[in-house]
Amino acid sequence: DKTTHSTMTDLTSKKTCPDCGGAPTNHFLERLDAYVGVYFFSLFRPLNGLNSRFSLLLSRLKFLMPPLIKLLCKLKIARLLNEPDAKTVYRARCLWEEADKMGITMLEIRLFGLYQDSFWAERGKKYCFFQGLPKLPGRESPALSWMDNKGEMKKKFQKLGVPVAKGVATSKISEALICFEQLSKPVIVKPNTGSRSRHTTIHLHNPEELRRAFDKAKQICPWVVVEEELRGSVYRGTVIGGAVIGVLRRDPAALEGDGQKTIKELCEAENKNPLRQGPLFHQLPVVGDQAAEAELKYQNLWWEAVPAAGQIVALGVKTSRSAGGGLVDVTEITHPDITDLLKYIAKILDYPYVGVDFIIADIKKSWQDQDKGGIIECNSLPFIDLHHYPSRGKPRNAAGALWRIIFPDTNFPASTTPLKDV
Repeated sequence: DKTTHSTMTDLTSKKTCPDCGGAPTNHFLERLDAYVGVYFFSLFRPLNGLNSRFSLLLSRLKFLMPPLIKLLCKLKIARLLNEPDAKTVYRARCLWEEADKMGITMLEIRLFGLYQDSFWAERGKKYCFFQGLPKLPGRESPALSWMDNKGEMKKKFQKLGVPVAKGVATSKISEALICFEQLSKPVIVKPNTGSRSRHTTIHLHNPEELRRAFDKAKQICPWVVVEEELRGSVYRGTVIGGAVIGVLRRDPAALEGDGQKTIKELCEAENKNPLRQGPLFHQLPVVGDQAAEAELKYQNLWWEAVPAAGQIVALGVKTSRSAGGGLVDVTEITHPDITDLLKYIAKILDYPYVGVDFIIADIKKSWQDQDKGGIIECNSLPFIDLHHYPSRGKPRNAAGALWRIIFPDTNFPASTTPLKDV
């Protein structure tokens, strides 16, 4: 879920990329980021023991940050914002709103006037500087080197008994084709790193489809995951401080039949929903949308078809809100075995927060009693705002839960230099 502040087009093209969906990203920078992530962590893996000590040292030297930021402000290199503006992402807005309620001072740090997702927070004599989400000082989990890497995550989880889809991550089409022949169909192909279903292709049944999907995924990542397509809906479970804060069903652009209206009529009616007018949730695709029509064809449906009452009709494959996706809170009906699995994963990762994406047919049943279900990815920087703004169901206060573990009721050294007077 990491936020990417790159341009919306490929460096070699002026056109917006349709395979990125509603969240286009710079292809060159995505590939570069993937290379750096793999080779940087491999190079410094022998120094992991020193990494935790260095992190602890930085936490003890953080008293240098306030005067440094003040200096940057005086030099007009940086400025501090004491409230969100139009550039602030919704993840930060949720944190800000809860910080105000809890007596936490939160400021955004902007260098050269650019939004960088960088913040300062303080409560009493305790404070922290962070990007994206705050985390506990002095703690770095070894899992950070692989939890966002889908291929490595798959290998680790398989050894630990966590359900994942069968498949491999590879940079070679020859290996991808061998794996494809060994897997049950349909198959899914996706970049080994990245998020928001960018350059992901599903419903693959033959080698030619695989080749096209493989080339598409390699546009933004040198390594590609080829795996069996799991059966069911996509869910997001967020664990903060060892507790499952919420579980959401992440629907692609979809609608529910009533046995009377055509798909076209249902779509037109849903697009009048006030929540679909933005800025969070966007409208469903309409007649003429190629991706929607391809998905309808896969379901043996068409715009003038009348789906049965309760029948879910998909109009796309991407679950992002910008692509017309929806978010349904299902926390209260999630089976305890699934909740325990999410806690187990968080314990494996040893990280204060994680967003776990998984696919399962029935959220109300144990994952151990269902086939073709499993974890598809973990996110070290989850969009906690998803739980604050579901399209249906009860909002969950993920930001408040996070602040409570960052600022517990403990004393902090009195030698701090607060920023609130800047």
